[in-house]
Parts: sequence; C-alpha cells; structure tokens
Amino acid sequence: MPPSALEKAVYGVYATTAVHLADKHGVFGYLIDREASTDKVASELGLDQDSLDRLLVLLDSFGIIERNEHGAYRIPAELAPFLDPESPRSVGGFVSHVMNSTLDRLPQLDAYLTDGKSAVDAALPAPFDVMYGTPELTGKFLEAMWQLTYDVSRELAPLAGLAGVRHLLDVGGASGPFCVAALESTPGLRATVFELPEVGPYVADTVARHQLQDRLDFVVGDFHRDEFPPTECVAFGYVLSGWTDEIGLQLLHKAYRACADGGRVLIMDRLFDHDRRGPLPTAVMNLSMHVEAKGRHRTAAEYIGLLETAGFVDCDVRRSSQDKHLVIGFKK
Repeated sequence: MPPSALEKAVYGVYATTAVHLADKHGVFGYLIDREASTDKVASELGLDQDSLDRLLVLLDSFGIIERNEHGAYRIPAELAPFLDPESPRSVGGFVSHVMNSTLDRLPQLDAYLTDGKSAVDAALPAPFDVMYGTPELTGKFLEAMWQLTYDVSRELAPLAGLAGVRHLLDVGGASGPFCVAALESTPGLRATVFELPEVGPYVADTVARHQLQDRLDFVVGDFHRDEFPPTECVAFGYVLSGWTDEIGLQLLHKAYRACADGGRVLIMDRLFDHDRRGPLPTAVMNLSMHVEAKGRHRTAAEYIGLLETAGFVDCDVRRSSQDKHLVIGFKK
C-alpha cells in the first residue's frame, strides 16, 4: 500500500467525482442536519441504490461523510458549511466548474510539457471565449466565482478599510460578489462592476436579489482594451492571477490612471508562501491557471513589486482566515 499522501493523490480524482455527484443529485443537501441509510436516501431522492451505496462508501472512506454503527450516514459538523448547497461557503459550484470545464482542459498539460503553452494555445480559443461561450457556461462559471468569492469577501471588504470611500470599481467583478460584500459592510459606498456584456444580466439579478438598485451598477468594458471609469478604489479579485506580469502591469497602470489622488487598488487572490512551496490550494490553482487562463499565482512580494512598478505606494498585505487575501496599494 502506498503512503497516505500518494494514495490520496492517486485516488483524488474519484473523490472529486463523488463530491460533484453527491452535490448534483442532492445527497449532501438531504443529509444536512439528518442521518439516513443508503436505502432511505435512495428512496427519497429517486436514486439507484447500488450506485449510491458505492458513492457513499467512497465518501466515507475519504472522511467526507461519516457512517454510524447502524449504517446511517451523516455529514460531519465541520464540513457542513462547505457541503450545504444553501451555505455561502458551499464548494458545489466550484467543483461543478472543475468537473465540467477544468477537467476537459487538463489534458493540454501533456502538450504544454513537450511543446510549450504558447505553441499549443495558438490553435485554441481565448480563455473567456470558452468560459462565456454559451449562456449555460457563463452561468456555471459565474456561480462558481460567487461561491469562491462572496464568503471570503465578507472578511476582505472590512480589511480594505473602505470607510469614507464613495465609489468602488470592481474590474472583472463577475456577478458582483465582492461588491455586495463591500456594500453590506460600508454605508455610503457605491460600486460598479466593470465586465464583459455577457455578465450584465447576472449583475442585474444580483442587484434585484440584494436590493441594491441605488448602490450597485454595471458598466460594459473589456479590461484589455478599455480604460477604466474614474473611481476612488479599483478592485481586482481573482483577475491578475489569470494573466502574465506584463498584462498585469498594464491593468495596474490603468487602475492608477482611473484612481483619484489618495485612491487605492485592491488585489484579492490566493498567495503563495514566500518560498512557493504552498499552500496546497494555491499550488492547485496555479496549475489550473496554466490551462484555463494565461497567468500564475504569486507571492505577496511579487504583487507588491507589480504595484510599486505601476506607481502605487504604502503597499500592504492583509490576510483573511481563508485562502484568498488582500494586497493593497495607494495612489498619492
């Protein structure tokens, strides 16, 4: 039997598939706040009992669910916020994105290793042409971004010190998860999502759902081609990690031009440890960025270097309790 770390790495693809299917077919939602046997879950959800039994046995073996001495399954309390589909910390949308999008692109790594990314990607569509290629893909991608972003944004927005800031521009802000968190924590703030036109209807849904008609709006823009609207604060959440240092600098220069004197820029992303040996989620997403986008994850020092090159000063790192953190710079 291989060591535990290797065993989990080899069999991890099965665990990811099992988590996805249990979320998709309502198994996790059903087991929240209750214990139930395989036959009970299968009967209530209309699932094949043999297939479900194998799925639940695997999830139990990985420690994702637990089985008691009577054969009933439950979700451990510490995992419930992440498996409950109604929780803001649910991983369901992200796992769905991995299964339905990322896994299709991972085989490209084989060609990258032999031929290089630039040569292979020359024959492929641009990343966001794929992610926003159809309304269904757009919706799934934005759902994944909301689940990855909203909960941690409720920590990051207060860390950004936005009291007294009148306007926030969220560049590439998806359907507005960071904007919503910032508006909830900062009275008097207004926010704008600057995004591609396909995202507009989803931002409108966010405005209606959170009753932000007078505080959150949407501006169509392509951050590669267009200048940013003037603002006091430019936010980049999971944006710069999708692009090269050269493109990242171009975006930060645009942010500097858009910011009023005394304004600030917020970079919110996963950070590598200073020695780039982890953490694991950042290492995973660093590989994902290689196949899904054109960027990489960076250390805090690397982000500060980009900020300072673009003209920002008094740069600082403010860490959340999760795996997304804030690097902030100011325009004097």
